[in-house]
Amino acid sequence: MHSPDIHVRSVGTALPGPAIDNATLAKRFRMPSAWEQWIDAFVGTRQRHFSLDLDTGEILHTPADLGEQAGRRALESAGLAPSDVDLMVMGTSSPEKLMPATVNVIADRLGINAIPAYQLQSGCTGAFQALDVAHQMLQTGRHRTALVIGTESCAKHFDVTQDVAALPPGEQINGVLFGDGAGAVVLSTEPGPDPVVLRHVFCTLVGLGREPGQTVEWFGRADKHSDRPPVVEDYKAIEESVPELAADVLAELLEELDWKEDEVDYLLPPQLSGVMTAKITARLDVPNAHEVSCVTETGNTGNALPFFQLERALPRMISGDRAIGISVESSKWIKAGLGLEKI
Repeated sequence: MHSPDIHVRSVGTALPGPAIDNATLAKRFRMPSAWEQWIDAFVGTRQRHFSLDLDTGEILHTPADLGEQAGRRALESAGLAPSDVDLMVMGTSSPEKLMPATVNVIADRLGINAIPAYQLQSGCTGAFQALDVAHQMLQTGRHRTALVIGTESCAKHFDVTQDVAALPPGEQINGVLFGDGAGAVVLSTEPGPDPVVLRHVFCTLVGLGREPGQTVEWFGRADKHSDRPPVVEDYKAIEESVPELAADVLAELLEELDWKEDEVDYLLPPQLSGVMTAKITARLDVPNAHEVSCVTETGNTGNALPFFQLERALPRMISGDRAIGISVESSKWIKAGLGLEKI
């Protein structure tokens, strides 16, 4: 049986609060000017948005708040009502609670009910995993319209009272790499007025025998006073592995889609940081592709970030244009990719 084309009908995104630049971070945590220069040179991310008040530590926006905003904007952009959605899939590495699932809270706020709703917990490739699940389920013919969401908030790991200067580099870097946000797309078996087809999406675990590049702890009442750091990043391991894994994804996508490198019009590369993205893009060397990046302005928003890239790419695409998106997750090493084509 022929599988229907799956169309990207719309994109919606949400960012919390004002942008926090590097100078503001350095001043807030009483860090020397050399620290700000280190961020600019080593990380290359100029600003990010946080879901908390940086002075008081008060949480102002939750993952559900951001996901609801992004989902509502995506539906409005597609000209659809919540009742038109018959499938929801969400990817996140920072769910609001263990239960109820954040995706179900968002569905309730949007007025969506009596449909399948799935929440996938994963790092940077979680958005691609959610797109993959929705894509496959739509192709079965059981569903027509899916709302796919990625939402993140690192606020729960951010202690505004901490002495940043006393932290090891593996912990310091998380405060400058990551930001909060959410994104959503509407996928449908029915094309909209400006059709873009999701030609292929895949995710592959490649972490057998490899140490995690990032660890995020979840503390319960019994161990919440543990000395274990909540988040640790092995940036060197990531720096060594991500460009090569990204190149693998590009090769697999081109082979699967039967596209040539010079036929790719837009490249949505992994977005760990500004400096890392530049290294990855240079390694990929897709000659005619326009790079679509936003990490220097938003920070690494994890599962939200691919939606910010799509939001920038889709309006620029004209008939016949092709786009490739790539993601690499370092927590236990997952590679993911997608291919889009404007009809």
